[in-house]
Amino acid sequence: MTEAVPPYLAPGRDLRLDFFRGLALWFIYLDHVPDNIVSWLTVRNYGFSDATEIFVFISGYTAVIAYSRMMLREGWPRAAIRIYRRVWQLYVAHILLFVAFTAQIAYVSIARDTPELIEEMQLMGFGENPYRAIVETVLLKFRPVNLDVLPLYIVLLAAFPFALPALLRWPYAVIAGSIALYAVTSRFNWNLPGYPDEKVWFFNPMAWQVVFYSGAVLAVVAHRLEVFDRWRRTTVALAVAYLAFAAFIALSWHYNSLERLIPDWIARQIYPIDKTNLDILRFVHFLALAWLVRLAVRPNARFLKWRILQPIRRCGEHSLQIFCLGTFLAVTAQAIVARYEESIVSQLFVSFAGLAIMSLAAYAASWFKAESRGGRA
Repeated sequence: MTEAVPPYLAPGRDLRLDFFRGLALWFIYLDHVPDNIVSWLTVRNYGFSDATEIFVFISGYTAVIAYSRMMLREGWPRAAIRIYRRVWQLYVAHILLFVAFTAQIAYVSIARDTPELIEEMQLMGFGENPYRAIVETVLLKFRPVNLDVLPLYIVLLAAFPFALPALLRWPYAVIAGSIALYAVTSRFNWNLPGYPDEKVWFFNPMAWQVVFYSGAVLAVVAHRLEVFDRWRRTTVALAVAYLAFAAFIALSWHYNSLERLIPDWIARQIYPIDKTNLDILRFVHFLALAWLVRLAVRPNARFLKWRILQPIRRCGEHSLQIFCLGTFLAVTAQAIVARYEESIVSQLFVSFAGLAIMSLAAYAASWFKAESRGGRA
């Protein structure tokens, strides 16, 4: 019997990647609207990890699929050039998003006479020393609220060309090195410097790289994981038990009646659950969730092709544009909800209107891409 083809060499497009990446973008948008009742539909309120882990994990997985074939076909230098071309696109997108985001916050703050919004969005450094803030923005050190994911992705992808050859030849050595860096970072609290006031990166790249390379390694060895299916009942039971424990803890943050049921010794062991350095509880929670999804959702799952889910897939196909648009829309949604005193109607309106706008933008991007290909042909 021939060995299964690794995912990075498999023909065709894996619809799971588009679907779950699009779903992560929807969740990120909903979670970025403060006190949003619709955010109860996202994974954030039912465990330790959230949509950020999904997005970073799939980014690592798709990076291997996108660039490994080019490296094998045309050589490492050509693949590295293509990767850095993508890094440049991400960098330009981040700078443009920063400009639009800052202008939007300034307009809303002036129009509604709410100067505290500038401080809430961590833009005080720009007002206090604009020239220094511009320099720090270019260096990716000055990042307002909600503008942390793209810089993280830029740093991870910039280092990716040097890991790609090793990923294809020694994937287990790569993930071992990634876990070692994650452990050392957590132990000594390493991080990159930020701005202002000696800040550090909200998403520590030296910690979050383990999620990225978990996805990257999986794109190489996923066809070998079937050997673990002989212990499927045990692994599923452990994963479900941990997810149930995480859901109970997460729900206790919202309901005092549940919080009182948590023994003090457990609280002392698990808190604080650090997002900046990717607390081990978050990482294990995501791995448990990913394992169950792997078992439940096969590449040829029928629901992935349902027309009703096509908007999510379209958003996943154009992740950079939709992420930037969703970040911009989240500030608008926040202003609208605040204008109507956080009413449930306003929360429902901005949530579904924002998702509709993101979906229409994704369809437009698909149309322009098809027209561009037709013109070149």
